[in-house]
Amino acid sequence: MRQITSKRTVDPMEQVRPRRAAIATASASDTALAGGPQKPKSSVRRRLSNEDQKLLNHIMSSEQDFIDSPAFYEPDAFQKIYSEAPDIQKPDTTWYHPVMDDLSTARNRTVKSAQQVILTGAEEKVLFHQFNFARYCIWKVQQEVWSTPSRQPTPEQESEILRWFRLADRVREQIAETNLALVLAMAKRTRMSEVDFADLVSEGNMALLRAVDKFDAGRGYKFSTYACRAILKAFSRQGMKLSKYRQRFPTDFDPKLERSNFLEVKRDSFEKDAAEEVKRIVLENRCDLTDVERTVIEHRFGLESGELEKPMTLEQVGQIIGVTKERVRQIQNKAMEKIKLQLEAHFLGNKEALEAQEAAIEAKLAEAVGAS
Repeated sequence: MRQITSKRTVDPMEQVRPRRAAIATASASDTALAGGPQKPKSSVRRRLSNEDQKLLNHIMSSEQDFIDSPAFYEPDAFQKIYSEAPDIQKPDTTWYHPVMDDLSTARNRTVKSAQQVILTGAEEKVLFHQFNFARYCIWKVQQEVWSTPSRQPTPEQESEILRWFRLADRVREQIAETNLALVLAMAKRTRMSEVDFADLVSEGNMALLRAVDKFDAGRGYKFSTYACRAILKAFSRQGMKLSKYRQRFPTDFDPKLERSNFLEVKRDSFEKDAAEEVKRIVLENRCDLTDVERTVIEHRFGLESGELEKPMTLEQVGQIIGVTKERVRQIQNKAMEKIKLQLEAHFLGNKEALEAQEAAIEAKLAEAVGAS
């Protein structure tokens, strides 16, 4: 890769100055592409807009770099690079919105063949020659401006710089959009779960643009060969940057701080509230427990005993009330069913459970009346 700086030993301005004069007087149909750079027909100074003035100041703030090529110094280089170049199909990028798509959709998304534009080596060489020749012309005008005492461009030079810059930007955008699929392909192959997919795609797009600026088509390689390696290096730098951030701020990635215990705290609180409600139901006898059922529940679960005393077994409770431990189990299950209905009715707000409890009480009363 060769980049032209102000330290060139051979001044290209002396070689192309006669040709530039000829280009300035040529007609637009013979010397430029449709919409390409054209010399202004009037010498009257036109005031630049604020945006154009900011853009011009940005361009003139640093020396324009470009990839040199012998084709730039050939006779009629402008006509050969632009006018005589074949038309190259522009890509359709309506399919490219990976961050907006759902992950499931993005993984299964396939680009239609009608949307794909695969450039040959010759077509890539044409585009990169057009891109770098436009940057080369900006560099030439910069050298002319900086060689004057005022170091300020004339109106014609301002217009020429802006026209060449916009042409270079259009060609650069076309090259990048044609190779956008490379970024997605590399991002899906990269196993970096700690890096967000959107950040990975963004870093890959920036690396693609840098690769366009640095690629030398004159060496005979395909741009995808150079761009894929540049994108993978950008992914690697992103991973190293994230790793250094973790080392500098380890607390941000502490697993104990990342994992929330909200569910455990909520569950413990709910169980504690439910146990207190069950205790009140039994002590206040809100579920119409018989004396035997209440005695079994209190002794089995230690409702009236201290915290240091253990609940009694089925056999121990049976010895107190004078029944077998199997009978104690039956009494306990019946009492627990009554407590469950009361708990669901009042603590959980279950209307169906409340109606079932009321129906059970009415059936019990009717049974008692019938027995009497």
